[in-house]
Amino acid sequence: MRALTLVPGDARPLDVRDVPDPEPGPGDLLVEGLAVGICGTDREIAAGEHGSAPDGDERLILGHESLGRVRSAPDGSDFATGDLVVGVVRRPDPVPCGACARGHFDMCRNGLYTERGIAGRHGYASELWTVEADYAVHVPDGVGRLGVLMEPTSVVVKAWEQIFAVGARSWFDPERVLVTGAGPIGLLAALVGVQRGLDVHVLDRVEDGPKPDLVRRLGATYHSGPAKDVMVDLDPEIIVEATGSRDVVLDAMSRTSHYGITCLTGVSGAGRRLRVDTGALNRDIVLENDVVVGSVNANVDHYTGAARVLAAADPEWLAGLVTRHVHLDDAHDALVSRPGDIKVVLDLAPGST
Repeated sequence: MRALTLVPGDARPLDVRDVPDPEPGPGDLLVEGLAVGICGTDREIAAGEHGSAPDGDERLILGHESLGRVRSAPDGSDFATGDLVVGVVRRPDPVPCGACARGHFDMCRNGLYTERGIAGRHGYASELWTVEADYAVHVPDGVGRLGVLMEPTSVVVKAWEQIFAVGARSWFDPERVLVTGAGPIGLLAALVGVQRGLDVHVLDRVEDGPKPDLVRRLGATYHSGPAKDVMVDLDPEIIVEATGSRDVVLDAMSRTSHYGITCLTGVSGAGRRLRVDTGALNRDIVLENDVVVGSVNANVDHYTGAARVLAAADPEWLAGLVTRHVHLDDAHDALVSRPGDIKVVLDLAPGST
């Protein structure tokens, strides 16, 4: 079979090459790969910034936002030939820590987890792949090939879970949420906010193109002004930060209403320094009972929650998130970010666009 591979830590170009077909174990599904979504993590791995191959392998098969069709399933599983499925990304550490032992491997305490297509396990960007039945999730009827959005949706489902878990420390009945960033994570976070009945606002730099239109079609409000000004005007009870911009992160941490929650989902690059009045920031957070929480990755429960979110969404709206399809033969192009991109999907099978 063919797969998209690279040598982690090496910024040389990716390579689509023939690799041995996977052999399913006793509890594994054998899956025909249909598509993988491309995100910033894939681009960072391709640039040699991080990532690791499985023990004993030089190369890593890329791809963690999966979609495939079951070719064979073990007896007694909930899966059958022809089912559309996605594979969960993370696996618990082998120790395991207390969180991993209880199925919360997204909250691993010791960092010894592995991740498909990222750290220590081959990913899903191949014509065939296997996945343990316990780490496979059905794509709901009606979602179809838009199931490739399930992994990023699982990330925002977890973020919203964290927000409401923190809010439950006292009476919590929020109305307004500001999502900063209208990339896939931001737009999917806005989708979940709308589904929860909140007054959703989305902030991004662009003033035209697909992003403002998608926000408005969702029934949310789009903003493109300075982040600080928008936050002051809205006084949001919740901010979901999905840009990773240092300036926006700092503004978000100090610009919620009283008892506000800022959930950070974007990852900032290191190196650039900003002058920060930490005393004023501390004062705001303490005196207003504010909370800043980081959220990343997802466990199986979040994937099943993501399946429900996608099933309840307008398929035409979801389709608008996928702004570019690229075939496996042109995989290098999928890793290049272009103006107007929201979600780029790498199609693995002939005729899968």
